[in-house]
Amino acid sequence: MLQPEDVGQRVVVRRIVGIRAGRPRFSDALGELAELSESHLTLVTAQGRLVVPRAEVHRARRVPPSRRPAAAAVATLEHAADAAWPAPTRAQLGGWLLRSADGWTGRANSALPVGDPDRPLPAAIDAVQRWYADLGRPALINTPLPLAAPVSAELDARGWRGGSPVLVQTAPLAALPAARPDIADVPPVELTAAPSTDWLAVAANRKGDLSAAARHVLTAVPQIRFAQVRVAGRLVAIGRGTVTGADRWLGLSLIEVTPEARRRGLARQVVRALADWGTAAGATKAFLQVEQDNAEAVPLYRALGFTTHHTYRTRTAPVD
Repeated sequence: MLQPEDVGQRVVVRRIVGIRAGRPRFSDALGELAELSESHLTLVTAQGRLVVPRAEVHRARRVPPSRRPAAAAVATLEHAADAAWPAPTRAQLGGWLLRSADGWTGRANSALPVGDPDRPLPAAIDAVQRWYADLGRPALINTPLPLAAPVSAELDARGWRGGSPVLVQTAPLAALPAARPDIADVPPVELTAAPSTDWLAVAANRKGDLSAAARHVLTAVPQIRFAQVRVAGRLVAIGRGTVTGADRWLGLSLIEVTPEARRRGLARQVVRALADWGTAAGATKAFLQVEQDNAEAVPLYRALGFTTHHTYRTRTAPVD
């Protein structure tokens, strides 16, 4: 039987779905274990979220992780994520993207080595360093793995530093949980096409001062919504949703709840409201990016049904 340490792992569950001729009928479900309680377990499967009462579980066990995502799937999602977090200063190096936003966040100030740079790999990295040097900025490269493993190996050889791994997580919108009916006093989530002044203040408190470049990153997406929750007129929770990419991905970012308002289900409400908007805008899947060592956010997103699609690290050039 499964144990608490199996939460977040890929498992198979054989459950009883009926009785025929006096004998039980079984059905197998494969997915990531999102929740394990005394009464039930919750799986995130390819078909959506599945809640199985413990009384129906005949057998359950952990199975090896699924195979790595195809390179094309990683590239498609990385381009959708780039469109959802658009740096104002951009250039192309063959198929690679070079991005700068006056230093506001690593994602908007790093090269994205997806595609062919139209030159040998060492020359491509040299060109990245020159581009950032001309801007007076440190050279950063995001390495989505396993797609950019050759780039990562070359950066290792050159002594580039690596940041904490970032999980790029995805979930079918249909699998995200509904708003919690057991919380009666949760205030409504308001969605707006532009951020309010206090919304920007909460974002700045988390990400740093908002320059003109930062505001561009936050707002310059055609399909976008800013979520906010207020209690007695005071903003206590925010979120940001975008719909980008050929596959119509809902991108979730800046899901933030003020300390005094936590553990009330507000983050879940914000995600649900943005998911409903994304669905209406034609999205079927959601993605988000979260640092692997974020001890609060990773369990929250796991409980909401998100699983890791791939990872990346932001690499920084050594200082001469």
